[in-house]
Amino acid sequence: MSRIAGNKNVVWLSSVAMPSKTLGCVLALALAAVSVPASAQDMTFSVDETGQPPAPPAEGPPSEALANALRLYQQEKYQEGAVQFQRVVEGETQDAPANVQKAQFFLGKCLYHLRYYQSALAVFDEIGQQGQAHNFFGQTLQWLAQLASQLPEPAGIIEKVGRYGVDQLEQFNNPESAELYNQLLYLMGRFKYSQGEFDEAVTLFQKVDAHSKFIIPAKFFEGITHVRMRRAQPAIRSFRGIIEAVDAGGVEGIEDEERLVDLAWLSLARVYYTAANRVNAETGERQVDGRLLGNAVEAWNRVPQGSEYWLDALFEESWAFFLADEYSRALGNVHTLFSPYFDRAYYPEALVLKAVVFFSNCQMDNAEAMIGQFHERYDPVKTELETTLAQFTDNNAFYEFLQRVRSGQANLSPRIRGIVSSALSDRTVLRNLEYVRVLDEEDQRLTASPQAFSNSSLGIRIRQDIAIAKAFAIDQTGDLARGRYNRLVEELQDLQNQADTIELEIATFTRGELEQDAQQQMTEAARSGGGNVEIDEEHQMWPFDGEYWRDELGFYRQQVTSQCGR
Repeated sequence: MSRIAGNKNVVWLSSVAMPSKTLGCVLALALAAVSVPASAQDMTFSVDETGQPPAPPAEGPPSEALANALRLYQQEKYQEGAVQFQRVVEGETQDAPANVQKAQFFLGKCLYHLRYYQSALAVFDEIGQQGQAHNFFGQTLQWLAQLASQLPEPAGIIEKVGRYGVDQLEQFNNPESAELYNQLLYLMGRFKYSQGEFDEAVTLFQKVDAHSKFIIPAKFFEGITHVRMRRAQPAIRSFRGIIEAVDAGGVEGIEDEERLVDLAWLSLARVYYTAANRVNAETGERQVDGRLLGNAVEAWNRVPQGSEYWLDALFEESWAFFLADEYSRALGNVHTLFSPYFDRAYYPEALVLKAVVFFSNCQMDNAEAMIGQFHERYDPVKTELETTLAQFTDNNAFYEFLQRVRSGQANLSPRIRGIVSSALSDRTVLRNLEYVRVLDEEDQRLTASPQAFSNSSLGIRIRQDIAIAKAFAIDQTGDLARGRYNRLVEELQDLQNQADTIELEIATFTRGELEQDAQQQMTEAARSGGGNVEIDEEHQMWPFDGEYWRDELGFYRQQVTSQCGR
């Protein structure tokens, strides 16, 4: 919150440029919400027959253990074969280095078939670290893609795919492995994006075939990449591409289509909203493009009431209505947010918006009342959030707290229970929790396996791989959840600062010390009639009597009478 000035075009909170709930919104939401569809787990290509060239000849004949292990692999006796491959890798058989590399590669494949995905990843990661020095470095790439469909994103497969050159993806650019190629394009694009190589990322995302199941996540990251580069028009085309792809119905295997379309509309609205707010380079004054603002409102309105993003769309749209001098509609949206149907909704900034609207119409008593309501409702929340956070000294402790929150066993007061639960339930947090669950399942499967396998050196290695990955995953999840929690506190602190600034401006106005030209501009803005509720032949006016009607949610209007110039 910077300050609030005294004219309509300068009555700005920092959140007006982009509501604080949506700061960095396109990037945060797309990263928390878009993942590879679950259907990607059912790959249609054969991972053993992808046209890969054979590995270079081994240096000398294989040992009896290696030859036996290869026979067992061909017979799909993966457990017995894996134990023998592990013997070769450990050096027990004195095989030549090339044979050891071959055993290592086949060990990873056996572990994949046995569904010990984490340990398979560890083996393929060891191969990847050697680069071209390993005879099977190139062939490992397709298995990393397979693992990306089995392990959640926090396993870090995208970074491992990034070790390969973009040109190495072309070996899969053929009809037999077309979907593998599309998946690798998407994964490599994600890696380039994470490295800030945005142009390269866009190029890769755009190569994904329009009929591939990876086109939707690719289009989404293409859009947010353009946002990062401040390219509004290309971002808009990318997000609209998602809507068009789903509407066309030419893509099979897309899971949760409706949610993805809603997210695309929400992202479009945010891009339009941001583009509509510009600062004149010469005068420093903020200028609003009404056409782009209208496009934003239209996009927000395309998010249906049944969507999980509807309340976000309703709230964000309120700021657009404020910019358009549509005060009655801005306050009507806020009125819906506070209905009993959404008693767990958390939008503290809505009271700040109401205060700004009343201030803009010189209703200082009402503006001050909104500030009072904000402090009364949310100051205790912030204090309690800080007190709770202070109880956890490290990431592991916060992970345990997260688990109790998820199970409903956390010792939280009703005042913050819903707020904390919502903040710690975004998709990124859930994907990290899913990773821990997958690792637990693999550990349980190992424990239930025959003792000859679980107690072998390979079984010990698998257990170690799982334990290391799980320790890291728990620490990472705890750190992520703590960050989400901290953001709650920081946002409340920012809103408190905004509320205090508004309160200071109210006092300045009341003392008559507000600049004369600022008062004049506020008066002129209020004369636009944006606070009036207009009725046409398609609408009726029903005075609010304290009872909310579900079918009227999102259509409420609140009359705002300007007192400027009186």
